[in-house]
Amino acid sequence: MPRNARTAALVAAALLATVVPSAGASAAAPPDPRVDLTVLVVDDGGSAVEAIIAELRSTGVPYRRVDLADSGRPVIDAGFLSDTVSGRPRAKYQGVVLPHESAFGPDSAEQAALTAYEQTFRIPQVDAYTWAHPGVGLDYTSEGGWSGSLDGSTATVTTAGKAGPFRYLDGAVTFEDNDPTISESYGYAGRPREGFTSLLDVPAAGGGRASLIGEYAHDGRRELVVTFAYNTYQRQFRVLARGIVEWLTEGVHLGQSRNYFSVHVDDVFAPDARWDAARNCTPGDFDCPGGDGEAENPIRMTAADATYAATWQKSAGFTLDMVYNGGQGEQWKTENGGTDPLAARLIADRAQYRWINHTYTHPFLGCVQDNSTVPWQCAKTAAGATLWTSRSTISGQIRDNHNWAIAKGISVDRTELVTGEHSGLRTAPQQPADNPHLSGALADNGVKWIASDNSREPQQRAVGAAKTVPRHPMNVYYNVGTAAEMADEYNWIYTSRADGGSGICESNPASTCLPAPLDTATGYAGHIVPQEARTALSHVVANDPRPHYVHQSNLAEDRLLYPVLDRVLADYRGLYADNAPLVNPRQRDVGVELERRAAWDRALAAGQVTAYRIGTAVTVKAPSGVTAPITAPEGTRKQLLLGTAVFGTAYAGARSSWTTPEVLQSTTTLKLPTA
Repeated sequence: MPRNARTAALVAAALLATVVPSAGASAAAPPDPRVDLTVLVVDDGGSAVEAIIAELRSTGVPYRRVDLADSGRPVIDAGFLSDTVSGRPRAKYQGVVLPHESAFGPDSAEQAALTAYEQTFRIPQVDAYTWAHPGVGLDYTSEGGWSGSLDGSTATVTTAGKAGPFRYLDGAVTFEDNDPTISESYGYAGRPREGFTSLLDVPAAGGGRASLIGEYAHDGRRELVVTFAYNTYQRQFRVLARGIVEWLTEGVHLGQSRNYFSVHVDDVFAPDARWDAARNCTPGDFDCPGGDGEAENPIRMTAADATYAATWQKSAGFTLDMVYNGGQGEQWKTENGGTDPLAARLIADRAQYRWINHTYTHPFLGCVQDNSTVPWQCAKTAAGATLWTSRSTISGQIRDNHNWAIAKGISVDRTELVTGEHSGLRTAPQQPADNPHLSGALADNGVKWIASDNSREPQQRAVGAAKTVPRHPMNVYYNVGTAAEMADEYNWIYTSRADGGSGICESNPASTCLPAPLDTATGYAGHIVPQEARTALSHVVANDPRPHYVHQSNLAEDRLLYPVLDRVLADYRGLYADNAPLVNPRQRDVGVELERRAAWDRALAAGQVTAYRIGTAVTVKAPSGVTAPITAPEGTRKQLLLGTAVFGTAYAGARSSWTTPEVLQSTTTLKLPTA
């Protein structure tokens, strides 16, 4: 017997000794083992393993990471992988992620221990990235397969994939090709051998299909074999990540995932200032000499734009959030003959939108701004203390805007607020702290969820008794009404000084300059729209509930927002099956989701969650007050005090929910379907 096989047999015997009854025991079948709902991740520092870790972390799946580069890491042996709890054998990990099929070396004791563990407890293993060869159930690429760049190529979810872990996909998965000068994804497509079931494949050389993802069943084990390179930011991985986790956990795991997309339209009823292509700035801004942008040539929706918005929503099957300034609308009406067709149309169609308070007249609610310098700074008293907008002013702006909406018959949730420019919240570098009067004003008006800018503050935080809801800014500018204006300002920001731009892209390490200025006639549709749609969709498919925000100017004149949204929706619906619809949450729902996630992550980090599966029963215990996210197959039921009830809600071919124990219960118990 070869040395590695002999070692595996000895380890397997040791593990089985905890399962098989002694000679003096009854002939009854051994008890089902307890399998803890934690994933073991063996990390070599490569992008593939890091991508899977990111998916586990973002969806709330507990995992233990073993760093192969850490000299003090634990040894993978029988004691590390399993033990006995209350006389019942326990598998400490429900699934294993390896960098490749033999991460510890094919003849090592650690690899043998892992093999025996997987055989004994039927634990699945993901090979995060490997090449096509017989050791993983595939022919070499020279035998009818191929290897090379996958950029721009389209793979297909097989019949087995659609019936299994990738049942939430429509079938086609196109690999990104964002830069034709760079190879972004390399892969090995091999023909399946006996025991291999392809789940994602591509055409093979000379006909037939070759696998990129598939299940290899052999030696009493199951491996998910992935033969292309990826990282956590690439769309193809983000789209396939849910299925990889579902396969790894056999559809039963802590954590849950949705595809979220909501869009806030700020400044509704207010005008927005316009970019000046001659001065390369926006009149009215502190750094733009001369003039008032809103008075000179403002951008404001018309009644026709409002009619278009309502019609588009119906055809797109998507609801916008109108973030409104009632006082700005009243001022416009006063200055324009006492009538406002835009307001009349939007109010008539009020039930078709969601509405969010944006303060009555959109003032800056942080420190008092000293505009004598560029950039502005906080005004100070003679003694050097910061001057702040008062609590009564902030509270009045919130209250008056809410009351204005109620008087117009607009349904608005008083717990939600977006301040103008996210003001009142800290704004680095000028205002490094929140306005100290802000939290009191929020409490005065019952505000629980205040929007923040995700590009400045991506994490939720407390503001007194309220909490922030970070929003993604979309790169469709507030101060443009036409595609030509948008391309011109984009050129100013993203081209070098030599090409006539500001050069900001040269001095900012987080930016990249365009190779040449965009054509202002075609640049928006040809370059900006696909790029912005790709960015937005990357948030959608990453289980990110944060809203995106734009401005009412983007629904006016050339109606710049719609091509971006149409592209996002079309690309999404081309990827996903009907069982995974877009979730369009309102601001308070996003706030609750982020709050629950933070509490869950803290509980996991503190080791306060116990979760395991025994046969068809799943038991989850979390600290009091912490809601647990759980995903399980269709047909799963939740144990009540008397009887059971259907568990969770359906999404992506599974059932999932944030859940807590029922009355008089200390744990959550689920009953899995038997078939």
